[in-house]
Amino acid sequence: MKVAALQMVSTPRVADNLDQARTLIAQAAAAGAELVALPEYFCLMGLRDADKLAIAEPLALAAAADPAVAPMQAMLAEAARTHGVWVIGGTLPITSHEANRVFNTTLVYNPAGERVARYDKIHLFCFDDGERRYNEAATLTPGERPIAFWLTDRAGDRWRVGLSVCYDLRFPELFRQLGQPDPLDLIVLPAAFTDTTGRAHWELLLRARAVENLCHVLAPAQGGLHENGRRTYGHSLVVGPWGEVLAVQPEGAGVVLAELDRARQDEVRRQLPALTHRVMRG
Repeated sequence: MKVAALQMVSTPRVADNLDQARTLIAQAAAAGAELVALPEYFCLMGLRDADKLAIAEPLALAAAADPAVAPMQAMLAEAARTHGVWVIGGTLPITSHEANRVFNTTLVYNPAGERVARYDKIHLFCFDDGERRYNEAATLTPGERPIAFWLTDRAGDRWRVGLSVCYDLRFPELFRQLGQPDPLDLIVLPAAFTDTTGRAHWELLLRARAVENLCHVLAPAQGGLHENGRRTYGHSLVVGPWGEVLAVQPEGAGVVLAELDRARQDEVRRQLPALTHRVMRG
């Protein structure tokens, strides 16, 4: 199955970001991708953290989203339906039960444009090196449930796909839980990694998650200097089940394409059946 990680350098303008997302999805579909994934906050990289509160959408019905009420969700559903592809909508702010907070939410749409999965980011990023400070808990409500779903590709093969977002990458127990009772075939991790932490840990941790779970990883990212002055690390990539990088783009908007090889994954699991050797399952 061919997949695409869509890299963006999102702006403070939702309309511009949605236009770029549409273009990248169309390019990926034209190149043969069956599954396309947008980065975290594909819809907005605001001038202030609180800007996301102003554009938050209520969760729409699974099979329909009113463009007047939920334009971001409507765009994702329409793009999936128009191009006949699976779309993983990076993240967008969905209204929360908590005042002045939103969920940082990944939504998944099948080729018919129907929403089939929702994941709210569980682990909230916090970082302070004296120059840069981030505290997602100030504006986000954390999710509570790991989410995985089944995808059937055009060849009829079924893939178990685990959802995660950015800072989740640092918590391997999440991916172990996602792999129960059925092992994961693909981890999808939209991100907006900072340049500082990305240089140190991004590729290292993504490859580790692939090796630990003997599965593929698809990681679309924000990649470049944003209008708010923040620099994101980029390096959207696809990793194979042996930990090999199959495709990567360092910076700038673009489409990162790779072929997921089910036969290779099965071979790796036969040669090194580590998933069957687990002893500690708490």
